[in-house]
Amino acid sequence: MSPIHGVVVWMTGLSGAGKSTLAIALHERLAAAGQRSIVLDGDVLRRGLNADLGYTRADRAENLRRVAHVAALLKQEGFVVIAAVISPEHQHRRMAREIVGDGFIEVFINAPLHVCEARDVKGLYARARRGEIPDFTGISGPFDVPLTPDIAIKTDHVSLDEAVANLLAHLAAAGHLHDLPTEAANLAL
Repeated sequence: MSPIHGVVVWMTGLSGAGKSTLAIALHERLAAAGQRSIVLDGDVLRRGLNADLGYTRADRAENLRRVAHVAALLKQEGFVVIAAVISPEHQHRRMAREIVGDGFIEVFINAPLHVCEARDVKGLYARARRGEIPDFTGISGPFDVPLTPDIAIKTDHVSLDEAVANLLAHLAAAGHLHDLPTEAANLAL
């Protein structure tokens, strides 16, 4: 029996950059190819596992620490774990990488602020600009642009299908899709 090798695809980027949309699309393609995968969406986790946390600096760090530990557990079971979380600071992503260990892929979902604001159906950016939401990432709170992500996806320049294809190609090149049958691997790519 071969050892189980999972991977954590840690998607970081501003609110509205396309993390959740891309995470779901990647999950669907992997599932269609027979690959065990799961999405850990920051917004969903904030309503459950992390409902007791606010948005202070300490609470954000704790939120991401919990997400990283859940991701690490699922990775150990052989899942492709797709974590779609803002993780605004370098130290957050460094902590997540340390918790997960080998098999951590940092993906910068890169969209300019004006694009993210235009995509904001909840009106969060407008509320943040009016001062109604303190410490909102990208407006009144920091977002440290990843310096050396494993892959960057410019969601304002590529289609969703192209973005998924880029991620699948990266996962395959890094050896994380090697256990798929040939037909399933072709479907994934």
